[in-house]
Amino acid sequence: MQNQITRQQLIDFVVHESRLLDAKRYEEWNALFTDDAFYWVPLIPDQEDGINHTSHLYEDKLLRELRIERLKNPRAFSQQPPSRCHHLLQTPTVEEFEEAANRYVVRTEFHYTESQGDELQFYVGTFFHHLTVQDGALRMSLKRVNLLNCDAALPAVQLFI
Repeated sequence: MQNQITRQQLIDFVVHESRLLDAKRYEEWNALFTDDAFYWVPLIPDQEDGINHTSHLYEDKLLRELRIERLKNPRAFSQQPPSRCHHLLQTPTVEEFEEAANRYVVRTEFHYTESQGDELQFYVGTFFHHLTVQDGALRMSLKRVNLLNCDAALPAVQLFI
């Protein structure tokens, strides 16, 4: 990664991140996070944080690793048959570009489909990727997934949106 980050590199990062998930390359995906990062799916619109409010998901490194291990286990009951997913992304837009602070935020509207056997689940919403450069590479310090119907009773999401 160059010393100077471009807007196109931020956009490419988001597209690459979704492709890793679609390809079930979970370890590579998880390596895109900083060690103190969170993967967050809020429970209500405009939720301020994941600490003081209940969320659908608020996963740190350990919780992401545990879920990845479960997904890889051929005996995981919830993965019989295995789930597959597909991300359809609108062109990401750079919302914040603070090079001096090493802080970047990319917003992406998405449609996400998860398939398991004959069942399909559909999710629509907005990703917010909070990015930083660490050890010469872009990393996520937060991935926030704002679902359009986040306050609805949702089925269990097996994979990572």
